Amino acid sequence: MSPTRLPSAGFSITIRVSVVADASAIGRLTTCVGEAGAIVTALDVVDSDPTSVTVDLTCDTADTGHADQVVKSLEELDGVEVRKVSDRTFLLHLGGKIEVTSKVALRNRDELSRAYTPGVARVCLAIAENPEDARRLTIKRNTVAVVTDGSAVLGLGNIGPAAALPVMEGKAALFKRFGGVDAWPVVLDTQDTDEIVNIVRAIAPGYGGINLEDIAAPRCFEIEARLRELLDIPVFHDDQHGTAICVLAALTNALRVVGKNLQDVRVVVSGAGAAGTAIMKLLLRQGVGDIIAYDRPGALHRGLPNLNSTWQWLAEHTNKSGYQGDLKGAIRGADVFIGVSAPNLLTGDDIATMADKSIVFALANPDPEVDPRAAREHAAIVATGRSDQPNQINNVLAFPGVFRGMLDAHARNFTEEMALAAAQAIADVVGEDKINPTVIVPSVFDSRVSPAVAAAVRRAAAASAGTSADFGGLESGEDTSFGAPEPA
Repeated sequence: MSPTRLPSAGFSITIRVSVVADASAIGRLTTCVGEAGAIVTALDVVDSDPTSVTVDLTCDTADTGHADQVVKSLEELDGVEVRKVSDRTFLLHLGGKIEVTSKVALRNRDELSRAYTPGVARVCLAIAENPEDARRLTIKRNTVAVVTDGSAVLGLGNIGPAAALPVMEGKAALFKRFGGVDAWPVVLDTQDTDEIVNIVRAIAPGYGGINLEDIAAPRCFEIEARLRELLDIPVFHDDQHGTAICVLAALTNALRVVGKNLQDVRVVVSGAGAAGTAIMKLLLRQGVGDIIAYDRPGALHRGLPNLNSTWQWLAEHTNKSGYQGDLKGAIRGADVFIGVSAPNLLTGDDIATMADKSIVFALANPDPEVDPRAAREHAAIVATGRSDQPNQINNVLAFPGVFRGMLDAHARNFTEEMALAAAQAIADVVGEDKINPTVIVPSVFDSRVSPAVAAAVRRAAAASAGTSADFGGLESGEDTSFGAPEPA
């Protein structure tokens, strides 16, 4: 029986199977896996003899339970022996995903004397005399701290710093792969706002930027604001600003496809946490027609009691009509739905009530707010956060290039102008002559994206500083928890 969730490479397994050697053996294996709802991605013969053949069968499944079902289905086949099952995701993470490598050779005493003592003392004294030289003479010029307290990790919630470390490792790997930025996980065993601010302030001299990651709302807003006041390097909360940049880029092209203007559309956002709040603020900055913000208390509107400060701000700046109903009612007649909340909140029938040529961004991961297959029956454009679906809205389109640009510019802060410039750069990489309902954002592997974003950010930094955009320097995706905590 096929699973309700879609198979994904995130639940890929390799099954070593011994099967009686006959003409139909391999076909029976692949047919069995397909009938169990999995997708075969590779099949390799590893051994054989006159009576049997051993193969490694690799397939994508929907979750661990589904993987167990696939294995059981193979075990029930006549003449089949399952010898071993390997979870490919766990294998990839063995020993971690990143490492430190030296940029200089240490082959002899001469090189050691310049890289370390006594030569290094001269560089230390130069920096002591002119601290700005740290950006030129140390890793600071190209290094970012990826900081988390583990309180809002992906869609997993408050799982703590150790459990958050694999995500932060992955983030660091993405920084390097797509932006040439050296990033390092900093996982903090505290969720006290003052402690987090003090720790990050104390370690900041070794970094050229701070990327806050997976810190729950509304605490993340205060942490970011206070660090921006304290530090002379950019502080960027990717769950907020990276998501907002990518959503604005995707929406820019989606509106081009359907022939609508941002100033004329009504947008419904499900999830008023870190990501949702940043998305709405950036859309408001761009002059969106109207927004209805929806979270656990319902549609945020003026007069709704017991709101925290973030929700109160949204209530005062959105929902012009004062709508007070449920999510299904909110999207009736809406032009755009953006979900950064929880899975399976809507059905295809709900999407059918939206305006003509509607746009659906269902970004909860791994399971969207509405089944994308059902949404496509009614919406003109559908995007998700999944890599196995068209129009993947992924923060990796933004943060590597944003930090590349800020580091190159020796920027001291991240600005709204940088966000708008980055969003426009991502949208323009696709090109108006290339966009269509299934291509509104570039691929995360498009090599043009990060350089384009970096260049746009450098120009924005130059404009705000009133300087040339030629800074020299180096060559150059959730908050998926359902909004902020319960209102006080």
